[in-house]
Amino acid sequence: MNSFNDFGLAEPILRALSEEKYVTPTPIQAQTIPLLLAKRDVIGIAQTGTGKTAAFALPILNHLAANRVRPQPKTCRVLVLSPTRELSGQILDSFRAYGRHLRIHSALAIGGVSMGAQVRSLLNGLDVLVATPGRLLDLIQSNALRLSGVEVFVLDEADRMLDMGFIRDIRKIVAKLPAQRQTLMFSATMPEDIAELGRQMLKDPAKVSVAPQATTVERIAQRIVHVDRGSKPKMLSDLIQQEQNVDRVLVFTRTKHGADKVVRGLNKDGISAEAIHGNKSQNQRERVLKDFRDGRVKTLVATDIAARGIDVDGISHVINFDLPNIPESYVHRIGRTARAGADGIAISLCSHDELPFLRDIEKLIRMAIPATGTASQPRPGARAPQQPNGRNGNGHGRPAKQGQRRDGGRNERGGQRNGQKRNHERNDQHQSRNGNGRHQAPPAHAGQGPRPIASTQPVSSDFAKVSFMQPR
Repeated sequence: MNSFNDFGLAEPILRALSEEKYVTPTPIQAQTIPLLLAKRDVIGIAQTGTGKTAAFALPILNHLAANRVRPQPKTCRVLVLSPTRELSGQILDSFRAYGRHLRIHSALAIGGVSMGAQVRSLLNGLDVLVATPGRLLDLIQSNALRLSGVEVFVLDEADRMLDMGFIRDIRKIVAKLPAQRQTLMFSATMPEDIAELGRQMLKDPAKVSVAPQATTVERIAQRIVHVDRGSKPKMLSDLIQQEQNVDRVLVFTRTKHGADKVVRGLNKDGISAEAIHGNKSQNQRERVLKDFRDGRVKTLVATDIAARGIDVDGISHVINFDLPNIPESYVHRIGRTARAGADGIAISLCSHDELPFLRDIEKLIRMAIPATGTASQPRPGARAPQQPNGRNGNGHGRPAKQGQRRDGGRNERGGQRNGQKRNHERNDQHQSRNGNGRHQAPPAHAGQGPRPIASTQPVSSDFAKVSFMQPR
């Protein structure tokens, strides 16, 4: 398909696409849209920035345009789940942009804001509801929403949901959906837990993969800078000030406290920077993102909540101040640059105690990243890098504050619901595959030699040993 006109989409959708200056579909759109128009379930593997939101939004809007039915009160016809508030907002913006001539009733259900407006928006029913899992369950349990009318269910960024500990919530939500529905699942990577979720949710799905699983974008120039942990702040300031063609810089830290500390250090060095993470209010996050998008803020420091939630063109550099302890997060982080055909640069600062994380990353992306500098051995008794810990993943093992929700929301009465039933904080931190919230790095020995070059042997295909042919 060389043009959106070839898909047979409704004229109002084509008119909106023309107004958005969209002419040629991306590979994920060319493969996915015909399958969805044919009412197939689809599981897609696609990196960020490939146009997958339009790949599912356009055929869904076409379905709504062809089947004009008033939704029942407190129901929605289309349910889209995404892991973060920012990503949810961007998905809803896409639905409204492409469906501006269709009079589609849509709304957002996310934490960090009052539930009152969201409850009111559901009273007369919705065509499209985009939500984060925690707030969606709030609405269901308060009898503000019923899922019996869902015709199309979309699970976006499924592997991110797994990282953030949402799989149990997803299963609860899927159990409330009607059996007769169209289901779409998109993921940047395909770990076994996500494959198992796909087997349970989808019925004879078509498989679409537009890029090798967990590979990094070829247009991104990646490099590692070996540096002592204590020298990282100065190295970061030097990089931002000395790198050429710096437009917008996105810096990733592993913790929220670390992000604030990095911002203070940059400001002290005369570099204007802002932070975005789960401890910021929704209004603060929206303001900072707008300033970053408009160019008023050139350096944004973020935790992994932003790895999939920030869709900003013109990010020239991504800098990993801390290497991620989950290797897939590296792919998601650096995917914020080199979007829309542009080139990008990804620089990672690696201290000696992060070498195990680096090896995991290189194994995942099947390449050795060019490196400069030499990190010295850690001093005896040196403090290890802070890891996500505790049932909240807040890095300190302390319980969540009273009423705190994973997606930044609060219970209506301000109390913690059902004791410890759902007290994983859903922002910023990840649970590793061993299920205890920590990535156990092997100890670094004093006599350790140079890091080995990652294996470049071919790996099995995205769908090898994965069967999706079981009934829902």
